[in-house]
Amino acid sequence: QVQLVESGGGLVQPGGSLRLSCVASGSSFRSYVMGWYRQAPGSHRELVASITSGGSTNYAGSVKGRFTISRDNVRNTVYLQMNSLKPEDTAVYYCNFHRLVPVEYDYWGQGTQVTVSS
Repeated sequence: QVQLVESGGGLVQPGGSLRLSCVASGSSFRSYVMGWYRQAPGSHRELVASITSGGSTNYAGSVKGRFTISRDNVRNTVYLQMNSLKPEDTAVYYCNFHRLVPVEYDYWGQGTQVTVSS
């Protein structure tokens, strides 16, 4: 049974930093695309960043240059380093492990709250 467990959320002042982690268990995830999504109240869930098995990254325009996604295939872990945080980054952040083969499938974490406020 696949399980994703997130950690690292919390309350931070504008301009501060947080590092989110997501650890997966129950399978091997080397070939998966790993990513982070977020959902603010009243908004749709949106992609924040993703990283392929080969290390190629993709970022939402609103976080480019401030956030960095990385992965550790040995530890089945994906990270999101968030710097220069803004109030508009406030949301519930979800990690996502996307399986491509043999059938596309998404695994999701339970979500972790990030609040940026003074």
